[in-house]
Amino acid sequence: MDTLPILIKNVLFTGFDASDIPHLLSCLQPREASFHKDQIIINEGDVIEDLGVILKGSVNIVRNDFWGNRTLVSKIGVGDVFAEAMACAHQKSEVSVISCEESTILFLGVHKIITTCRRGCVFHHTIIENMVRLLSQKNLGLMKKMNHITKRSTKEKLLSYLSEEARKAGKRTFSIPYDRQQLADYLCVERSAMSNELSKMKAQGLLDYSRNVFQLKEER
Repeated sequence: MDTLPILIKNVLFTGFDASDIPHLLSCLQPREASFHKDQIIINEGDVIEDLGVILKGSVNIVRNDFWGNRTLVSKIGVGDVFAEAMACAHQKSEVSVISCEESTILFLGVHKIITTCRRGCVFHHTIIENMVRLLSQKNLGLMKKMNHITKRSTKEKLLSYLSEEARKAGKRTFSIPYDRQQLADYLCVERSAMSNELSKMKAQGLLDYSRNVFQLKEER
């Protein structure tokens, strides 16, 4: 698989020319692995040393409580990075990462990223800066999710999330990466209650939807 077109767009490799990346990877000692649909990539409780870059497919990041209730933290796809914070902390994972489909992951050792190599590789200062930028972006993403799920009602959670997705898309019609159960898990609400609220908002003319494509219509 030609990974360069994917990696060159990744925040970790910002500022590098395509010709630089093979030299950088030779210092990072990457390993590539493939996973079937629903296969566990990282299990809750695993000690993580590598971050993963998705080269093909997509993964769900989920958290289970004591009783086995699942919360979907996020769903990410090609070019996205996962497990970077856990790997930096070198602590047991508090989430599981599960392949949504046939997926290929490039694993990079965090220790290799955040420490300069013995050869005095000129690329390491840049990738360390990029790593800090990546962690900051992920933190902002979690703050946005907290803004959604701390709303009082299911309706307010839906409107907060859908409004954010519309802003990201830059238009009223947009698609989301979740099916109904995944969206309910992401927003920490019951699926039936969420479906009822969506039906009500559609009847009220606030929005329209078909599967995972939504259109926001009227102002609240």
